[in-house]
Amino acid sequence: MTVQFKQDAAEAAVDSITNGMVIGLGHGSTAIFAIRKIAQLLKTGTLEDIIGIPCSLQTKQQATELGIPLTTLEDHPNIDITIDGADEIDFKMNMIKGGGGALLREKIVAQASKKCIYIADETKYSEYLGEKWAVPVEVMHFGWRATAGFIESLGAKVVVRQTSDGSNFHTDQNNLIMDCNFGVMKSPEAIADALKSRAGIVEHGLFVGIADEIIIAGNQGLRIINR
Repeated sequence: MTVQFKQDAAEAAVDSITNGMVIGLGHGSTAIFAIRKIAQLLKTGTLEDIIGIPCSLQTKQQATELGIPLTTLEDHPNIDITIDGADEIDFKMNMIKGGGGALLREKIVAQASKKCIYIADETKYSEYLGEKWAVPVEVMHFGWRATAGFIESLGAKVVVRQTSDGSNFHTDQNNLIMDCNFGVMKSPEAIADALKSRAGIVEHGLFVGIADEIIIAGNQGLRIINR
């Protein structure tokens, strides 16, 4: 049922879109359901004059194939709504993102948005972040071992993400991803601040205070959380 829950949450989020909006298009297995729904509504004429800003090269390709008109942040620096998925969500609406490796662009798009809606199935909810997910951290190649050592000094177990063939995973910016297991985080804000203080760390997957609305779908239906 998880796939159906993802679709239910995504389609509920798309209901917030109105004609003429600039939309941030998220990355990943949940966000794709929103992208497909937007494309369907455009084809039927239910939605008009929508343009999207993709959060990743993969999302750009998917949206293009589905016929969604696209633009860039350079041309449209103010986004009306971004709809994206999340890997883990806590009771304060903080999130871990970056399981798909697009966390940097996802955060740039989110911070340029008037409203951010995040969608998930019920398995993504935890009381505290870190119960289920490590924190993805995007780092430069240069000095990466020193960067890993710094993150370990904060209390994390650090693994450099790899692809299925055993090579290092590279982001759209050609950086590395380190998956950093801090365990349960009762103060993700402090960890976020510490990570941002280190040169070589490009961005981290702690999305603190960014979500305006979260839609979680599960066996009991839709749960909508607003800030």
